[in-house]
Amino acid sequence: MSKKIEDYYKSIDSKEEIPIQLKEHIKLVKLITKSAKFLPSSGNELTPLKDGKVTFDAIFKAMESATQFIHIQYYIFEDGTLAQRFLNILKQKVNEGVEVRFMYDDLGSRLLSNKYLKLLKNAGVEVFSFLPMRFGRLISSLNYRNHRKIVVVDGLVAFTGGINVSDKYIKGDAHLGVWHDMHLQLKGPIVNSLQSVFAVDWSFASGKDDILSTKYFTTHHSAGKSIAQVVSSGPDSDFSSIHQLYFSIINRAKDYIYITNPYIIPGEALMQALQVAALSGIDVRLLLSSNSDSHLVKWTVRSYFEDFLEAGIKIYLYPDGFLHSKVIISDDELTTIGTANLDIRSFEQNYEVNVLVYEKAMTQKLKIDFLKDCEKSHQISYTNFIERPKLERLKEGIAKIFSPVL
Repeated sequence: MSKKIEDYYKSIDSKEEIPIQLKEHIKLVKLITKSAKFLPSSGNELTPLKDGKVTFDAIFKAMESATQFIHIQYYIFEDGTLAQRFLNILKQKVNEGVEVRFMYDDLGSRLLSNKYLKLLKNAGVEVFSFLPMRFGRLISSLNYRNHRKIVVVDGLVAFTGGINVSDKYIKGDAHLGVWHDMHLQLKGPIVNSLQSVFAVDWSFASGKDDILSTKYFTTHHSAGKSIAQVVSSGPDSDFSSIHQLYFSIINRAKDYIYITNPYIIPGEALMQALQVAALSGIDVRLLLSSNSDSHLVKWTVRSYFEDFLEAGIKIYLYPDGFLHSKVIISDDELTTIGTANLDIRSFEQNYEVNVLVYEKAMTQKLKIDFLKDCEKSHQISYTNFIERPKLERLKEGIAKIFSPVL
């Protein structure tokens, strides 16, 4: 642990000037500081971005304003209209003298064409894949994937969340329709934390330490009033920081926990935490998509429904398109938006990043949005669910066997 983090951790209880938002969640602040090694920062402007059009409009606007550098990292980056827009902007920016670095996960972006990558490189963009697929290390290549989505522009504005670069976010696909998701735009000191995550991944993928320089970290004046903290984790982390984040939010809740996530395969610890919360009278709601991009995942997720419902957890199935958001809000005080699902793969095998926001206004706004989505959705009844056909029970039972590897 760095001396700065160690000093902050030791002195946080006695800091009279610590904002009240952090005083109310001091144990959570200390947990994330020590496990994820990122300090909370104040003076941020945070903007939730719902769905693809709003998100990419904001990202393209930020990239078009770049004067120094653009750093891009995605799990899935696919050829199409959005990819072409990225290419056009990046070519223009390189011509203007802007440094552009592009990193993609080799498995997640397996459909990205070599032609597109060649066009990027020919334009002067630095391009690297994360953990290239190798026949000799196929198992480790498949297991350890970089699921992060990060864009940083000039160290002034950054983006992260659940949205990948795929036209299914703006045009939909034949099977599922339009994909719905949540992203986050960040301005202020918190941008430096996301830049740090990108820089370490870039160093690993490229073998170069060129962007660990202070040149790529900005001294920020206050951009807003939000307090936020980056939470990253991966196979190389000392602790499963995002798992600990989710577990802590659930255990600390007093009034409600609302979770939006397409892949809720909780494992024993999170299952117990959710059940205890609901049995204690806390309003626990899960919002998932009624559709799924994987039959195996669909039946694995549903295999936990009976245990959830029996404890009084409310489950809503969103009917429109595919709901891919990864959001937790609690008690009108805490919000986390990011890339991590509620499954073992996200907690132990994937490189993930979330942002934890200590803010009433954002949480209340997202709460209203969540409840509106619940109104559009089908709520599952425990009485009806336990009478489901035996064939569905059989599918759930078979699928649950694979839950540790999903």
